[in-house]
Formats: sequence, C-alpha cells, structure tokens
Amino acid sequence: MKLHRSALRLALIYWICASLWVVFSDQLLFKLFGTTERMLLWHSAKGLAFVLVTSALLYALLNLYFSRMSLQHSARRANEASLRQAAAVFDSTLEGVLVTDTEQRIVHVNRAFQRITGYEEKEVMGKVPSMFQSGRHDDAFYQVMWKSLNQRGEWSGEIWNRRKSGEIFPIWQNLRAIHDENGELSHYVAVFSDITAIKRSQNELDHLAHHDPLTSLPNRLLFIERVESALKRIFADKRGGAVMVVDLDHFKHINESLGHNIGDQLLKGVAERLRGLLEDGMTLARMGGDEFALIYEDCPHVEQAAALATRILEEIKAPFSLGGHELFTGASIGISLYPGDARTVQQLLRNADSALFKAKSSGREGYAFYTQELTAYAHQRVELAASLRHALEGGQLRVYYQPVLRLSDGHIVGVEALVRWQHPERGLISPGEFIPIAEESGLIGTIDAWVLEESCRQMRCWVEQGRELEFVAVNISSRVFNRGDLPDRIVETLEKTGLEPARLELEVTESAIMHDPDGALDQLVRLRVLGVRLSIDDFGTGYSSLLRLKRLPVHKLKIDQGFVAGLPDESEDMAITRAVIALAGSLGLKVLAEGIETPEQAAFLLEHHCDLGQGYWFGRPVPAEKLDWRDRPPASQA
Repeated sequence: MKLHRSALRLALIYWICASLWVVFSDQLLFKLFGTTERMLLWHSAKGLAFVLVTSALLYALLNLYFSRMSLQHSARRANEASLRQAAAVFDSTLEGVLVTDTEQRIVHVNRAFQRITGYEEKEVMGKVPSMFQSGRHDDAFYQVMWKSLNQRGEWSGEIWNRRKSGEIFPIWQNLRAIHDENGELSHYVAVFSDITAIKRSQNELDHLAHHDPLTSLPNRLLFIERVESALKRIFADKRGGAVMVVDLDHFKHINESLGHNIGDQLLKGVAERLRGLLEDGMTLARMGGDEFALIYEDCPHVEQAAALATRILEEIKAPFSLGGHELFTGASIGISLYPGDARTVQQLLRNADSALFKAKSSGREGYAFYTQELTAYAHQRVELAASLRHALEGGQLRVYYQPVLRLSDGHIVGVEALVRWQHPERGLISPGEFIPIAEESGLIGTIDAWVLEESCRQMRCWVEQGRELEFVAVNISSRVFNRGDLPDRIVETLEKTGLEPARLELEVTESAIMHDPDGALDQLVRLRVLGVRLSIDDFGTGYSSLLRLKRLPVHKLKIDQGFVAGLPDESEDMAITRAVIALAGSLGLKVLAEGIETPEQAAFLLEHHCDLGQGYWFGRPVPAEKLDWRDRPPASQA
C-alpha cells in the first residue's frame, strides 16, 4: 500500500509539472520571439529539453522501483530460508511440538510428537488437545494452567498424558500464547519432553535411598520413618506396639570360613523367611550387617511379642542349603515395647539393642525384653570401656593359669594363661565381660601383647625353678592374628624374656584361621619355623576345610567345651568328640579337651584316646603363686 501511494504522488507531481511546462513555455516563447524562425528553433529545443527531463525522471523512478523490488526479493529469500531452517528444526527436534489455533484446534505437530504419543498427524489434525488427558489432574489443575497462560502468556510444568496405546506417561511441558504483529492472539504452541526415564531413575534412586540393595528390605532410614509414624499413631488409637532387633548368631564365622558370597546368600535367605511371617501393621528392615529390625504396630501385649519372636527363631533355626553347603544358624532377639518402654525412636532402638545384648549374654538363640536394669548395665559397659584403658596403665590386669593334664596319668604338662581384671572397686571382673569391650575398642592387641610377655616371663621362672612343664599356652585374638605381624612380635617377646620357643604354645581360634586361610597358613608356617607350638582353639565351632586342615602346621586341636559339656550322655556331642579325636589321630595331632567338670567326662575322653584335658575338675585358673602342682588321679580312676 505504501508503494502504491508513493507512486501516485510522483505521478501527480510529474503531471502538474509537465502541464505547467506545456502551458506556459509556449506563451513565453511567443512573447520573446513571436512567430519567427528563431522561435521555431527554441520551440524544438524546448521539446528536446522536455524529453530529456522526463527521461531523467523516468530513469530515477524506474531505478527506485527496481531497487525496492530487489530489496524485497532478498528479504523474501532470507525469510524463506529462515522459515525452512525453522521448519527443519521444528521437525527434527527431540521435543514434541503441537500448534493449535485460537479455538484450540490442532493445526500442526512434528515427528517427535508422533513418536512420543503414538498418534499420526492425520489422526490429530483439527482435534483438541484434551484428547490426550490422562485423568490424573482435576479441574483446578487446568484452571491454574489456563490462568497463567492468559495472564502471562506462558505456563511450564509436569503433566501426565495418555498415549494412543492407553499408557499414561509424564511429560514436562512449556505452553506459549503466540500473537501477530497487531498484538492479536493467533496460536498456542506446546513444547514437551517425555520424562518417563527420568521418573523411573528418580523412583530407583528413591528406592535405593530407602531400601537395602541386597535384600530389598527397608533400610535403617525408612525403618526409622515407619517407627516415627507408628509412635504418632499411638496417641490416636491408644494401642501399643513392639520393636524387635534380630541379630544372627556367629554369622561372622560363616563369612570368614565360606566367604562373603555365601554370607550374602544366607542374609537373603533369612530375609525371605522373615518376610513370610509379616502381617498387616508389620515392617521388616535390614539395619546393616547381620542385623534386622521389625516393628509390630498392633502388639499391645507382651505375649504377642513373645509369640512372634518364637516364630522368628524357629524359622531361622531351620537349615539353609546354599552353595552346596547345609548351613545352620540361630538368632538372638531384643524386644522393646512402646509406649511403655520409650516414646522416641532413639530410645526404642537403644532399648531393643540393650535387650539384644542381654539375649546374647544369656546363651544366644533366644529373646529378651527390655527392662530398666538393662539401661543401667549399658551405662556400666560404657564406663567399663573407659576404665579398661586405666587398667592397662595402672597395672590392674592379672594373668591366671589353669593346669593342663595328661589324662592317662593326671600329670600337669602345661598351663594355659588367662587374663583377669582386678578392678579396685568391683573386684575380679570376668574376661567374658571385658574382653568383648577390649575387642570393640581396639585394646585387645595391647592386652594380648602384655599377657604374652607376662606368661613367657613366668614360664621362664618356672623352668629355672625346675618345674616339669612342657608349655605355657597363650590365646591370640583373631584381630591380632589377622594383622600379619605376629611372628615378629613373638620373636621380640622371646628375645626379651629369654624363653625357649618350644615352651610357648599359641592358641588360635578356628574362625581366625578361616578368615584368610592362605594368609593364616603363611603365618603359621613362619611361627612353626620359629619353633613355637601351635594349637587350634574351639575346634568344631567353625567351618574348617579338611583339605586345608591337613596342610596347617599345628600340633594340637582343642575340643570346644560346648561339646564336652554334653558328655557322656548327649549322643551328638559324643559323636562329634569321637570324630575330632579320630581326625586328630589320623593327622598326627594331639587332642586337648577343655571344660572338663565331671569325672564321667574325663573317663569318656580317656576311653576314646583323648590326650590332654583341662577344666574345673582338675583345677580352676589361679594366680601363679597359688597353682597346685600335685598330680591328679588319672581319668581312668575318676
């Protein structure tokens, strides 16, 4: 329109100028020259001048016209190129794009839209986007969306839509209102991305954050959240519940002897069995290691908790067939009731742990309820740990010695060194009370080193006094043995005390050896080269490989007192004892039975060719100066 108006103005100006020239130029010539021949010449010149001027004007107008046309053509070409690029981007982008008119009728979609939704272009053209609604969002959701779109011209957010297949899926969508050059609404554009994979990853991460990866049970974090929720509900329904902590007995031995792979399989098997006991209102979790926890929300009575604990113990007691092994394990359970015992998660778990410790201290494979006395005992353990450090520095530890006799004639052939703690206020503290604390706190290495040196020094004194002792036996904790520097420590101690290596016997537990069999074999060979005696303690309680056992350079097997206690009446203990004695004999090893408390036990062991024995029947552990050196009656006369 502007070009036409400009052309009209130029044409009008040209017509006025040309008309004025024609009208007035001739009159001027007649006035100046009349009708003479000279006037004719000027008339011709005027015509030529007119032609020249009009030609110049025509040239200027045509030049202006073609310049504008050229600019318009270039702009059009640039615009077309830009549109082609935009169309290419529109069609190749990974985000779905949908364009509607002002009445929300679909006028265009790209290929990504078709790939994400499953709809072909022809299936959606002219239709409204509400055909994709999933039904997950209410009217209020869409009202907020349209309010934002109308007021701000845009909206962004997560929304669930439905594919052609009927599958509901999440998208992240950006909506825009498009206006023309006059500011009038012309289109709506929706650009969206399928975030199904992101949602799946978020769910997986959330599951990992709240569940144990091995058993898929809730982890400690989720369990605490469940307990917190349960505690809040008790104020509404006035019904109590129970929290149980379940710990597998001797699980470490399985890991050390058969490997962590079998240990993991056992944990999964235990988790599966415990799942089978769950009812409504129960949550089972793995708290870490071999410890599980369970909350029983509808458990107002002690009897209910006891019945569930009994079922748990029975389930775990049944054998597990794993990796070609038939494994037997047990469990100990600590139980804390709420709101009676505690009203916070921390108190409940702490109380259940105290009860668990009581169950383990009472012989394992059982359950115990929390009582206030257990909290006092837990505080006492904390104080005991601090006192143990002072005991090492203040000379409160003592070495007691228990005689080891030859069963055939009752003669004392050696002694076992046992550590005791003479507390200034509590008196003599049992090693069963402070040794676990020493292991937990890392003091066991210092205690072992002290006992070793004191025992070697005392043995040297006895030798110099003419005592007919073959050896002094010293227990080596698994933590010290597995550090790998035991041979160097033994050399240093023997040099310091002057004791002959052959008079020192080191007792290493079966589980310590099976923790790292190859490393243990290397250490035992080095110790054997030094000339010291070697004994496997608590034999029969672990999972020794007979193939490895025959390669171990040891002198002696000690039958665990747990098997001796059932002699001579328990058939299983009798069978195990006979088997260990026969095995040792075939390997050329001596056998020592510990925990002999009755003459019948001594007689049974001698009858089946057990070499040595120790226990209360022959003598309790006592200080060196109180040791009774007299021979005892032979076991055959017991």
